[in-house]
Amino acid sequence: MMVARWQFKARFGMKQAAIDAVKEWWQTVGGGIGQTDYTIMTGSIGAEEALVTVDVRVDDLTALNEQWERLAQRDDHKQWGERFEPLIVSGSTRWEIFRIVG
Repeated sequence: MMVARWQFKARFGMKQAAIDAVKEWWQTVGGGIGQTDYTIMTGSIGAEEALVTVDVRVDDLTALNEQWERLAQRDDHKQWGERFEPLIVSGSTRWEIFRIVG
């Protein structure tokens, strides 16, 4: 089992709108590509206040790659990205992949 962590920083005053957009994405597009086991988190204590992360649990890298390949085919993802971009700090998005060991 693995966790794919996607993170970004919300623009000042836009964090709740960004979180709402992420929730919408995972309930629609994410669910449609098979990303149904996820947790959305935000910075609180000892983390940047603007930080938002989403942990997606997947069986392995093959499953994650298959999800991302399905994602590339979806026009609704591209449209969502255009609406989402003004809510986040440009260049702040990144993915990290973790292996669950216990």
